[in-house]
Amino acid sequence: MKKKRLLSLDVFRGFTIAAMIMVNFPGSEENVFFTLQHTVWNGLSFTDLVAPFFLFIVGVSISFAYAKIVTEKLDKKNVYKKIIIRAFKIFALGMFLNLMPFFNFKEIRWTGTLHRIAIVFCVCALLFLNTNWKQQAYIAAGILVGYWIVIMAIPLPGFGEVLMEPGKNIAAWFDSLYLPGRFWKGTWDPEGILSTFPSFATCIIGILSGKILQTDLPENIKVNYLMSLGVISAAVGYLMGLSFPVNENLWTSSFVLVTAGFAAMVLGVLYFRMDILKYTKGSLPAIIFGTNAITAYVIGEMLSLIFYGLKPGEHMLNKLAVNAMVSISITPNLASLLYALFFVCINFIPVYILYKKKIFITI
Repeated sequence: MKKKRLLSLDVFRGFTIAAMIMVNFPGSEENVFFTLQHTVWNGLSFTDLVAPFFLFIVGVSISFAYAKIVTEKLDKKNVYKKIIIRAFKIFALGMFLNLMPFFNFKEIRWTGTLHRIAIVFCVCALLFLNTNWKQQAYIAAGILVGYWIVIMAIPLPGFGEVLMEPGKNIAAWFDSLYLPGRFWKGTWDPEGILSTFPSFATCIIGILSGKILQTDLPENIKVNYLMSLGVISAAVGYLMGLSFPVNENLWTSSFVLVTAGFAAMVLGVLYFRMDILKYTKGSLPAIIFGTNAITAYVIGEMLSLIFYGLKPGEHMLNKLAVNAMVSISITPNLASLLYALFFVCINFIPVYILYKKKIFITI
């Protein structure tokens, strides 16, 4: 089967990375619309969708990138090496960004967005090369059920009861024993060891969605299957959430199913619009971001040192800009959002230059 590049996938990836930059860098941390913040604990906001969407996209990309190797039973040894090296590069890049700008190794954090992407990519790519789609589905289901049991059935040592509170749950307890370095939340980390396991399931659902799009079925049937997968996944996740709450910090099984379901539906809509109807008007900015997604993320982190300052202070550019907008009667939350969108546009400039020069940086 000839490998076909999905325009819809590039657009989806581009919108997701632009959204990630926007929500990571508000003009003012104190003034942010509710849905543009991560939920404090249980619940779901727009911002909470960004990370799982990206891992879902990683899964779809794996399905397309390595399909030929599986179907034609090509030698996998060199592919294994490339996968591991790529994962190591992404992880190392995450460590560099964590240490930037002061490189204080005493306060090092070993987890983060790129770290999780690296681990999930490596594990799921190797899984894809050595299992069929049914086995992948069973593994994802097993992970989700197993994680549900671990979090909701095992009493927290020292308390003698099951707890699912910030810093007081089995995942946080496990991280306190085995996760080195500084934690993002002081006593716990939202991207810890146990919570990484259900993120594999997010990626696997992306792999299965990619498999649907590679079948020889008519395109309208593919869309129907993809949308059906999305609706069923989100509905099951909602029902599961009645007893195992939707929670990004713990990456709960219900969170996986709801967000992966939404991601499948978004991909279905974009696939219908971009790849079937060939309607691409207005999609170029997303394509530009999507073809250099990790590069855009890294550029955003580095440019933030200029547009947000090395450390909190009274004269940071973002504070001056937000205060100026508030002085002309723009509400603080809107001013904060406008500055975040301005920063996204600033990040677009170097990525656009790379696109025009046909430079696509793969890590």
